[in-house]
Amino acid sequence: EILTNCSIQTPPVDLTPENVEDVHHVGGTFLGSSRGGFDMDKILHFIKSKNIKHLYVIGGDGTHRGAFKIHETCMEKGVHIAVAGIPKTIDNDVDHIDRSFGFISAVEAAQAAIRAAKVEASCNLPNGIGIVKLMGRSSGFIAAHATLGSGDVDLCLVPEVPIILDGPTGCLPHLWRRVKKNGYAVVVVAEGAGEELLGESTETDASGNKKLPQIGEYMKKVINEYFKKQGEQATVKYIDPSYMIRSVPANATDALYCMQLAQNAVHGTMAGYTGFSVGLCNNKMCLIPIPELVATSPRQMNPKGRTWERILAVTRQPNTGKFDNKSFRDAESVPVNQKPAA
Repeated sequence: EILTNCSIQTPPVDLTPENVEDVHHVGGTFLGSSRGGFDMDKILHFIKSKNIKHLYVIGGDGTHRGAFKIHETCMEKGVHIAVAGIPKTIDNDVDHIDRSFGFISAVEAAQAAIRAAKVEASCNLPNGIGIVKLMGRSSGFIAAHATLGSGDVDLCLVPEVPIILDGPTGCLPHLWRRVKKNGYAVVVVAEGAGEELLGESTETDASGNKKLPQIGEYMKKVINEYFKKQGEQATVKYIDPSYMIRSVPANATDALYCMQLAQNAVHGTMAGYTGFSVGLCNNKMCLIPIPELVATSPRQMNPKGRTWERILAVTRQPNTGKFDNKSFRDAESVPVNQKPAA
């Protein structure tokens, strides 16, 4: 991405062993990151002027689509270069691979916010409720795995499952019951949840991603209103760790995974492959054609899969899954642009 953003004049960095010796001990990105600005002519000029023979592109499904365009253009123009992708998305929504690097570290970092929400909810009377909003534009993998890893969450809201506020399967009566039983409750909500309530935004960012409604603030508002209707007052604390969970240093699991991804990307290009990406598939390191990788990305969590069933067991919340029981019975995730099976 640092090559493609033409509005930022960033000199290339020489990645010597000395320069990268300690990068795995700090958070963020050593190379920098940006959105938008794809200019094929400038990219080709950079590749030719620097005599680049291997190009490694790190990013999500949109970045991979750009990488494949570079690969195709270089093939058409006779530019001899190997192009390899490395999936990078904190939302874990690139299809086919088991997980993207940094996902486990982000889930681990989210635990601190959930613990803080539990402390605030349990200490603030009356009817304490803590809300934590986590990343997840179109998929709720971080919210789901953080909920399962915590064990302290009473309600988990994700984009894949519609939010029903009131009635027999409503989340508000469920929170009321949990507060009456335990004295407090904890809510985890993914940032992309609740479009069926708040509507879909028509605004987009530089990469064409739609801007998301403020679901965290909305849930705080409706929870307060619901308790008032019951003749009581709720003490709601809202925590938004936002980018904090993805700016932490990689834990040991992700550091090892990054090393494996880097080595296999280099092995692939040295073997003569191009237009591919790398990733774990069923716990095996694989080279994946980029068109196959992006064709069904971004993916979503299956609302009939084991992960969601585990969420229901842990939180005891009502199941408002929108797919019928025959759809995706055995799959853990489904492509976001794929309709349920007939």
